[in-house]
Amino acid sequence: MSSLRMPRPRGDAAAAMLFLAPSLIGFAVFYLVPFGLGFYESFTDGALGGRFVGLGNYAELLHSASFRKAAGNTLLFTGAGVPLLVALSLTLAVLLNRPLRLRGPIRTSIMLPLVVPVASVVTVWQIFFDWNGTLNAWLHALGIARIDWMQSNWSLSIVAVMYIWKNIGYDMILLLAGLQSIPKDYYETASLEGAGRFHQFRHITLVYLTPTLFFVLLISIINSFKVFRETYLLAGDYPYDRLYMLQHYMNNMFFELDVQKLTAAATLMVGCIVVLTSGLLRAERRFRENTE
Repeated sequence: MSSLRMPRPRGDAAAAMLFLAPSLIGFAVFYLVPFGLGFYESFTDGALGGRFVGLGNYAELLHSASFRKAAGNTLLFTGAGVPLLVALSLTLAVLLNRPLRLRGPIRTSIMLPLVVPVASVVTVWQIFFDWNGTLNAWLHALGIARIDWMQSNWSLSIVAVMYIWKNIGYDMILLLAGLQSIPKDYYETASLEGAGRFHQFRHITLVYLTPTLFFVLLISIINSFKVFRETYLLAGDYPYDRLYMLQHYMNNMFFELDVQKLTAAATLMVGCIVVLTSGLLRAERRFRENTE
């Protein structure tokens, strides 16, 4: 009987691969193959049979003032926006994990930005932060001078707030699911032993929520690199210097048909994302091993 049951895992694996084949083929054709071709083009001096120049394109890219500006703004945005997003999402998840009045409507209202189209979101923010928009109208009524928000150093902060507003609901739901998976017995035992709420949060909530936190942090970092849609619709091709991101740089290189700088910048951005995600996964794995 055991000899007859042995081939079943192989059959299950073959069936799984058969169902996954369309997605894998589509991913390879539309993502892996184009990225591989672009990675090769980043080492040549021209498209369609260009000469191999090694790291020349990367050296020229790193000496570009516009690329350094875009990379610096992108790192600043990710470094400031992601921790703030995770902290606010965790705070909301902890609050909504308790019995509260109107908890359902509050949770729904926080999730609404996820289902609103990007163009609609940008239109609302343009109305609010435009020179003749709502915020400047309020300032004018208070006797304060108008501010051209999207042409000032506030522009990056405005995009960061929009990024947090749009993604906080998704992160909150993930963290709320992680909180609800923690057994209530742990808190009851700690309470009987005299542990306060801060002690319970630090030694129970954070410890057992760490895998979910790592996942939320990873998703938030990836989403921070997708903010180009909002910034492009909000400020155009060449925005204020503080708002000039890596995606703006690559988009402008595409319109100029500078394939080498475009592919080199894309490769560097993907490399940074891979390094960040690998570091997070390694840290999460070590933490799991230490707790076990």
